[in-house]
Amino acid sequence: MGLDAEISGALQKLSPTQLEVVNESAMHQGHAGDDGSGESHWRVIIQAAQFDDMSRIARHRAIHSALGPDIMGRIHALAIEIK
Repeated sequence: MGLDAEISGALQKLSPTQLEVVNESAMHQGHAGDDGSGESHWRVIIQAAQFDDMSRIARHRAIHSALGPDIMGRIHALAIEIK
């Protein structure tokens, strides 16, 4: 299973109505944090009802918590777009 599937699976805990996981690692080849795995830089586009009454920081914390330390430890950069 690729990291994209792991990210997507972990974020299902948030009951998203929209979820897109985009691997942007190819755009960062040779840059800091590029470990050569092709799975270092990610963008998550997500919409979930539970985010409605949360601050931006609380939303990001919820996403990081859902991903957990194992997945977060393998990601160099995570861009988050909340719809």
